[in-house]
Amino acid sequence: MTVQLSNLEHLPNYQITERLDVVYGSTVRSKHVGKDLFAGLKNIVGGELTAYTELLEESRQEAIDRMVIKAEALGADAVVGLRFSTSSIAQGASELFVYGTAVKAIPMPQQVYQTPPSDSHHHQSGQQPNLQNSAPTATDDLPRFNPFG
Repeated sequence: MTVQLSNLEHLPNYQITERLDVVYGSTVRSKHVGKDLFAGLKNIVGGELTAYTELLEESRQEAIDRMVIKAEALGADAVVGLRFSTSSIAQGASELFVYGTAVKAIPMPQQVYQTPPSDSHHHQSGQQPNLQNSAPTATDDLPRFNPFG
C-alpha cells in the first residue's frame, strides 16, 4: 500500500479515523570536494549550482523514504502536516529532516445532491427562490480532524 503525503492538516477527500504518531526521516550529507570546487567557480560567474540542487533533491527523497518506512510500520494510510527542516551539523555537512503525523484514513463517500425541480412560474413573477430548504453543502456533516488532540 502507498502512504499518501500531504502538507495540509487533512487529506482531501478522505476522513481521518485515527491519529497514530509523529513520524520523521532524516539524512546528513556533506559536500563532495570536487563538486564544491566547481560550485565555487560557478559562484563567480553566476547561475544554478546543479551539483547542490541534485544533492538536495536526493537528500529530500531519502528523508521522505525513511519517514514513509516508519509510517508503514505503524500501519498508516497517510502522513499529514508534512514539514521539512534543515540544519548545519558540521563544517560542510547539513541535516535534512522531514516530519509529519501518521494517520489512518478512509475515502469519503461521494455524496450526490439533486437540485429540486425549478418552478418557473414563481421566478417569472419576480419572487426570489426559497433558499431556506436548499440542500446542505458536502462539508456540513463531516467530522473535523484536530491534529493537536
